[in-house]
Amino acid sequence: MQIIKTIKEMQSLSRRLRVEGKTIGFAPTMGALHEGHLSLVRRSKEENDITVVSIFVNPAQFGPNEDFQKYPRSAEDDLQKLSTLHADAVFMPDNNEMYPEGFSTSINIGAIGEILCGVSRPGHFNGVATIVARLFNTVMPDRAYFGRKDFQQTAVIKKLVRELNFDTDIIVCPTVREPDGLAMSSRNAYLNMEERKSSLILYMALKLGEELILSRGMHDASTVKKEMATLIKTEPLVDIDYIDIVNPRNLDPVQKIMLPAAICLAVKIGNTRLIDNIIVEKS
Repeated sequence: MQIIKTIKEMQSLSRRLRVEGKTIGFAPTMGALHEGHLSLVRRSKEENDITVVSIFVNPAQFGPNEDFQKYPRSAEDDLQKLSTLHADAVFMPDNNEMYPEGFSTSINIGAIGEILCGVSRPGHFNGVATIVARLFNTVMPDRAYFGRKDFQQTAVIKKLVRELNFDTDIIVCPTVREPDGLAMSSRNAYLNMEERKSSLILYMALKLGEELILSRGMHDASTVKKEMATLIKTEPLVDIDYIDIVNPRNLDPVQKIMLPAAICLAVKIGNTRLIDNIIVEKS
């Protein structure tokens, strides 16, 4: 498993692999790898000749009062996990490599980045789009793998690829959950025991929303969201950021629910912000 630290070296490897006719799969991560990330690596291994994983905590997608400095970093453990899965290369640049002195270019992803999580995290998705564009131009992947847990992010990246003509297929993989339903996230490590117990209300609320739509035939989005909010508020440690029901293709909010529909939510538990979603569709 190659560990690559510079853009030049990564591009050189990717060009050589492409000349050899090898397909490149890519899983961009911020490290602190869990089973959700590893599922992306396994999928890439199945579908490509070469699998590249990046580990880079991107400062451009953190707001001034967010958790960039304390974001979990576990490089040695991450590399061990990737070695066990036989990843072919790990791209691990530092901040100066990705954002050298004088760097000022950014991508404005537009309105899709200003809704849902974008309301409370202004500029976040522009930071995501900018780093993903740089990573795609560095790794030059045939396919790139992302988890559905970050559903808005996947929509942003699909828009980026479509509108800037990246020659990369975006593969969205299922959310990987703990046995009790909590979506795996690097930020789960912030939760203390009591907060971790309270976090179960997220998946319970999503499943309630799904049941109201599929089993009880509710089509009014405001009613479904109200019922979900009532359930979440039974956990005093949980503060709702948003609950919304959107068209999964473009993230437009809906008033009358038509399937498929995406139920998306974000909450704060203590100082930890967690997101989750579920796609409701006919069985």
